Amino acid sequence: MPDTASAAPERIGARIREFRAIRDYSLSDLGRRAHVSPSLLSRIETGQRAATESVLASVARALAVKVSVLRGQPYIQTLQKEQLDAILTPVSTAFDDWDLPPDDAPPPRPLDAIEGDVGHLYNLRVKARFTEIADFLPGLISELALATQLHATPGRDRERAYAAQAEICRTAAIVAYRIGYMDLARLALSRMGVAAPQSGDPRQVAIERYERAQMAADSSRLDRGVSLMRHALRELDDDGTRQTRAVRGTLQLRAATLSARGGDESSAADWIGEAAELAERTGETRDYALAFGPLNVRLHEISAAGDQSDYDQALAVASGVRLPDDYPPTRAAHFWIDKANAETWTAQQDEALKSLLAARSASPQLTRYHHSVHETVATLLRARPRVSDDLRDYALWCGV
Repeated sequence: MPDTASAAPERIGARIREFRAIRDYSLSDLGRRAHVSPSLLSRIETGQRAATESVLASVARALAVKVSVLRGQPYIQTLQKEQLDAILTPVSTAFDDWDLPPDDAPPPRPLDAIEGDVGHLYNLRVKARFTEIADFLPGLISELALATQLHATPGRDRERAYAAQAEICRTAAIVAYRIGYMDLARLALSRMGVAAPQSGDPRQVAIERYERAQMAADSSRLDRGVSLMRHALRELDDDGTRQTRAVRGTLQLRAATLSARGGDESSAADWIGEAAELAERTGETRDYALAFGPLNVRLHEISAAGDQSDYDQALAVASGVRLPDDYPPTRAAHFWIDKANAETWTAQQDEALKSLLAARSASPQLTRYHHSVHETVATLLRARPRVSDDLRDYALWCGV
């Protein structure tokens, strides 16, 4: 296999170097604008050092591009091969027309049946079966547009229709985001932002802000993401219920992640501490597909340590993690991806490949498109004088 530095132009270091050349910046120029040392930038560009999320955000701002551009999302060749772009086009069209359903559209089914389908898509979502979800979404988006019009009278049925609509918009946003269709993800979240306040459930409103914070982070607006979490926490009163506390704890963990990526280690630790206190009260939960609890707090500790390049700490926490057999596959995959990254940068290449294989086993589609997987695989390829068949096969599988 050819050297990844030339074979994978989408690699972050290569893309930073490309955009630096386009902007006519020297390493010193970019370092001054991004507040990053030129020597660190040089090591990132040559693949000798991983770009942490905080450095990546600063460099993206300095280059006037989005983080997703530096990551190379979406991975065009893989997406074209699986024709996901063609599958997602009807989803976008359904959102564009959601307030003007066709005149000949059949009447919506009873809410029980619609809610059953929304739950089915949730089950597909936690397994990251994106192509199945995308094929199912357009019809359900259109049907829910009709359902909210049919149940226009204030009352429980109206709230149920809007709650289902908010959740289906969330599902569409998550799928689009995972495979790099950022414009569609933002469109879906804007629709969720309209539906959630009509659901009668303040937790849905908070969850919309939780998802939107990820979009802000992708645009290098980490501070905006943290601000969204603060607003959501102020608006979602702790009513003492497990569900509300689980949502509040999840908001705190997202704030911790964004703070860590922004280089604010103290705030990240404070947010994780607050979430840990709530997790002790709630125990393990699965409300709103958030999987909040002590285990998820530990997974965020691993992620935050990795974002701060403290890979030894990440592995120390990971060593005590035992995932339940029924743990959501996407959450499990994230754990293995973060562990593989830490193992790679502590020169444990064999263990890193095992973790990558575990991530693929847990959630193939999420793993295949995840930016960190691409970076980790590229680093492993450069670190080995002779590439093993297993690593070569894995690189081909995920498009590196």
